Amino acid sequence: MVIAVALTVAAVAACDVAAEEDAASEDAPPVVDEAADAPRVSWGTCPELAEGASRDPRLTCGTVEVPLDYRNPGGEKIEVAVSKLPAAKSRDRRGVLLLNPGGPALPGLDTPGAVAPTLPPSVLAAYDLIGFDPRGVGHSTPQSCGLDDPSLAGLFPYPAADGSITANVDAARTGAERCATNAGEKLRYFTTANTARDMDRIRAALGAEKISYWGQSYGTYLGAVYAALFPDRADRVVLEGNVDPTKVWANAKDNWGKAMSERFPDAAEVAAAQHATLGLGDTVDEVTQTYLALADRLDRTPAPVPDTPLALTGSMLRTVTYSLLLNNESLPMLAQFWKAAVGLADGTLTEADGQVLEQVFASPPPTPGVPADNQATMFLALTCGDARWSDDVDEYARRTAEDRAAWPLTAGMPANIWACAFWPKPIEEPVRVTDEGPRNTLILQNRRDNATPWEDGLGLYEVLGERAAFVGADNGGHYVYNEGSTCVDEATVTFLTTGQLPDEKVYCTDVAPR
Repeated sequence: MVIAVALTVAAVAACDVAAEEDAASEDAPPVVDEAADAPRVSWGTCPELAEGASRDPRLTCGTVEVPLDYRNPGGEKIEVAVSKLPAAKSRDRRGVLLLNPGGPALPGLDTPGAVAPTLPPSVLAAYDLIGFDPRGVGHSTPQSCGLDDPSLAGLFPYPAADGSITANVDAARTGAERCATNAGEKLRYFTTANTARDMDRIRAALGAEKISYWGQSYGTYLGAVYAALFPDRADRVVLEGNVDPTKVWANAKDNWGKAMSERFPDAAEVAAAQHATLGLGDTVDEVTQTYLALADRLDRTPAPVPDTPLALTGSMLRTVTYSLLLNNESLPMLAQFWKAAVGLADGTLTEADGQVLEQVFASPPPTPGVPADNQATMFLALTCGDARWSDDVDEYARRTAEDRAAWPLTAGMPANIWACAFWPKPIEEPVRVTDEGPRNTLILQNRRDNATPWEDGLGLYEVLGERAAFVGADNGGHYVYNEGSTCVDEATVTFLTTGQLPDEKVYCTDVAPR
């Protein structure tokens, strides 16, 4: 569906782990053997695409074998799928630029083909663009919990209409049990730290002394972890739409409510300008009140969607809204969706409104060889397996009530309980990201990003200190580069081609519609 994004106290028998595994989690982090055998990648055809999907014909693919557990490098191996779009023939080639689209748990094999059209010849001549499906994702030994609802959106724990989290607690416990039963204890090794170690195996397999890296959203945390583990092997690093590494992961959603309150008016303004046809209100405040009333109404009385098994709930309304706020180009469609949702709830759905709903709720065709719940499974594996979460159910209830009162647009969801409360103990502590290392990182951040808030970009900048430069944009949405700011784009291209970073923090105000 369009709404797919790209986010136990009780003694759950299926989540129990052997004593020796718990002991191993107390050990020092694994040290990657620099002399580990790393055969070159044999490039060939790429895996089969989903029906209707397209791929850059220049892309070739291969695999890199990596340890499941880096504490036992001679033990079980898994495969990581990689792709390459070679640099344009030039004497200006610098090396490789590894790309990650975020998620968590988005596949990245086709990212080079998607990114290449946005880059100038100078960058395309300097780098081979390298994509990869992170471990457990897509074609890289894909994992599955066998979740009943395979969508990522199904994980978002919106409270009941009265604010109760009882059903969320049950769903979180069930999700953790399902993963423990179907994916097993090996899922504990599918973490960000191990994905970063896989990236270094990719570097070695490519025959590169260093890699440059461009990560978006969750990919910013992955890039920061890689640079922390391998500071001498990270060349030029671009981090776009950022995660604060001090909040991984239980506190990563602390600013979601505030971020939504700052981003939502961009869409409400679009809707208000069309009040004559949409009827949602002719001011931002009126549109906001219409939306909140609709969400509350759908919480209490879901509206069946014609010719589908779906019923539009308040949670679904909020999740679609969150998803369509990620891109400025989607704001007109979001306004049309709100109108259609009102019509659906009122029983006055028009044919045009029905077409909007059909577009929004269209399910993408499956990718051959990839479980339907793969992204949801790996979202849980990463967010629950990277760091410990509280198992205090009463505390989740209290925080949810407070968050619900403070930020009505998100209805308490960001503070609510996730399956992580019932997850096994992580195999290691989170990698500590610090200001130690070379000055080689460019941070790109939008002022009104509803997914990775402005404050989190500043938080990463504070952690990295002199290692990084910060370029902010007076823009909304989750994407910064190639979104209408010449100031942003020139800073990015200059860094990738020359290594030059701004001396001081930059705030770009030249955003223009594309």
